[in-house]
Amino acid sequence: MNVSASTHPYIPSPRPDRQPLSAPEQKHEPCRTDDTPLSRSCGMYGVRVTKKAGRALTIEDLAQFAPAPVTTAAEPGNAGVAGMPTNFVAKVATHTATGTLLDRPVTVRFTPVRVVFDHGDGTTATTPDGGRTWEELGQAPFTATPTSHTFAHRGTYSTSTVVVYTAEVDIGGGWFPVSGELSVDGPSRSVRIYEATTALVARTCEERPAAPGC
Repeated sequence: MNVSASTHPYIPSPRPDRQPLSAPEQKHEPCRTDDTPLSRSCGMYGVRVTKKAGRALTIEDLAQFAPAPVTTAAEPGNAGVAGMPTNFVAKVATHTATGTLLDRPVTVRFTPVRVVFDHGDGTTATTPDGGRTWEELGQAPFTATPTSHTFAHRGTYSTSTVVVYTAEVDIGGGWFPVSGELSVDGPSRSVRIYEATTALVARTCEERPAAPGC
């Protein structure tokens, strides 16, 4: 008996009573979805969070998780001097909340993207953050800051702050952005602006505390 090797593989002929076998069709599903009211749907450009019937989740749906309003603070002591900078500060930060949305547990994260200061004199200022105090900046009082405002006249002004947020939601598979922005209006706060005058006096206020202007 002779044994030989061959580089040509043996290919059996198909039997007439059998159909050729083929690999099962593979379904490519880049993201899971389910039948719950809140799910993820995937498209060519990434992932979006959808509600029941496939409508994309918007920031209006997250209003129940909104951050608390921010009250404006004005330095020094919610008062100021006409013609000199009054420093406005609003303490804003990232806000995370957990709860239930459409019968499903979710975590929502709000990130402040800008702050709008209403000075009460017909002017507003938009800044990327809520500013910092003079002490935090290492500056002297009545010096200009990125969030300061100079009033032209004395009087009492009703000031307020609006904080604008973007949102992300986590339904158990990581963070996904939600379209839109959420604006949270803060309560008004009165700021008293005084008028500075100069006078020639014989002694300092430390020497005569009851003197005019002391």
